[in-house]
Amino acid sequence: MLRSALCILLCFISSFCAVAQPLAVYTDIQNQVMVWDKGMVRKIDYLPPSQMKVGRTAIPYLDNSRSFKIYYGGGVHEINIGFTNAFYVSDNLVAYLNAKSLNVFDRGNIKRLTNICDQYFLADSVLLYLDGQRSMYSAYYNGQIYQIEGFIPDSVLPSVKVSDNIIAYNNFANLFRIFFHGQIIAQEDYPVSSFDAGRNTVAYVDVNRQFKIFHNGQNFVAEDYPPQSYTVGDNLVAYVSNDGYFKIFYQDSIRTIGYFQPIYQVGDNVVGYRDPSGYFKAFYKGEITDLENYYPDNYVVQYNSIAYVNKAGVLRMFTEGEAYDVTNATIENWELHYDVLKYQIGQNIFRIFYKGIDY
Repeated sequence: MLRSALCILLCFISSFCAVAQPLAVYTDIQNQVMVWDKGMVRKIDYLPPSQMKVGRTAIPYLDNSRSFKIYYGGGVHEINIGFTNAFYVSDNLVAYLNAKSLNVFDRGNIKRLTNICDQYFLADSVLLYLDGQRSMYSAYYNGQIYQIEGFIPDSVLPSVKVSDNIIAYNNFANLFRIFFHGQIIAQEDYPVSSFDAGRNTVAYVDVNRQFKIFHNGQNFVAEDYPPQSYTVGDNLVAYVSNDGYFKIFYQDSIRTIGYFQPIYQVGDNVVGYRDPSGYFKAFYKGEITDLENYYPDNYVVQYNSIAYVNKAGVLRMFTEGEAYDVTNATIENWELHYDVLKYQIGQNIFRIFYKGIDY
């Protein structure tokens, strides 16, 4: 009974973190650092930081005096004064180096992983790192440390992709392996030369030149020949097959979009592409939406969203299956972080657009 209750609680916490509303940050006209969080604006510092990065649930930064701080959960956590020399942020994790000491900030908790680290890869909820103290590659995932591979001196893993909650790599024994949900899966007993990874998903070309997809513990042979191109997102794979068809793998099935050579970008859950008529379209959760009757030169794809300025000068956003005209005002600049669109009007007027609402 207790174990079941704990499992339910862990699932609830994981689900809460997965849907947590993303953040946005800007510096106002008085040079104060302001954070938009759940529709509220909070002042977190009086001077612009020397370096700052924005994650989904946390904003790490070196302040004006190079003290390392992290905004999380509505407040600022001061981590240290002048010791941090590098840091990165993902959806749920912040990894930072104090000299060569690698540390992780995970939902308000800090853990030192190793005193000597020369290489690491950070994703949504997993951190792969080379532990120089123990001479091994290890992974931090869901609060636990897992041994991935023993380390060969003066060598690094031949090839590795870390994305969201998954690690795909060729190991030192020339075997292709996948780390998923705390387990190492013996995917192929030889190295693969081409592979990509996203949430729950790895696509690769095997030794027989078949195009395969690992998704949520299942294996699929998508094509008998290598695709012309492919990119993995969250639970999806967009690719152009060897015979010239544009296809998208989604929800354990393959959808053929058409026989044409697209220009396409994959975010996490969304694909933006140019169709045979030159139209701009979006694929999101199995549905296709027409966005423009031309293909824009520049657009940004992240998570569930696409943002761009169209030919009429309108800042537009496609998010979670809906398209919005955000503003036709003259904008100084704009940025898309996760599903939050931040844009600036005039010298120092900042607006936030999220899920159809302008703040």
